[in-house]
Amino acid sequence: MGSSVLLMSMSADGYVAGPNDRPGNPGGDDFMRLHEWYLDADGEVGRPAGEAGVIYDELMATGAVVVGRRTAEQVDYYGGAHHGVPLFVLSNDPAATSKYESVTFVSDIETAMAQAKAAAGDKDVLVHGAITAQTALAAGVLDELQIDQVPVLFGSGMRLFDVLPERIELEIVRVIDTPQATHIRYRVRR
Repeated sequence: MGSSVLLMSMSADGYVAGPNDRPGNPGGDDFMRLHEWYLDADGEVGRPAGEAGVIYDELMATGAVVVGRRTAEQVDYYGGAHHGVPLFVLSNDPAATSKYESVTFVSDIETAMAQAKAAAGDKDVLVHGAITAQTALAAGVLDELQIDQVPVLFGSGMRLFDVLPERIELEIVRVIDTPQATHIRYRVRR
């Protein structure tokens, strides 16, 4: 069975979304600044050249996605096809529905992660969303964090780790340093 892995680009001051993060402006003002590291040679979102390409390859090799409803709605559930794998969306609304067949709504993080891991088989589960990450960490169901720290200070927006119930120890698994970002993969110590 694979691991559950948060993949998140973050400013040096801890922000994963800029100010004014809302529907119609997903990720907030200047959000793409946090994601310039994975632009391809043509300036399009895709596999970046150089060492950071391995992170993109790992993202595209995941077998399922766990995401919060707010994030999923802001990006129209990734068009129902986040690299062709099933989406498990956390929602407090048991009657929630989506126009996409690949979307399953789940009311708690433990069930969402169990279903996603079963669907992913031996592949990793990709985790998206700051609140989903905090919830998964608190529940003890997040295995690894891939933090892509971008050399910019946002000063405001949404921080990734604003609310955690307790200290969580991490082990550094890998560091890839590029001019666009420092990519640090952590394993959650249990």
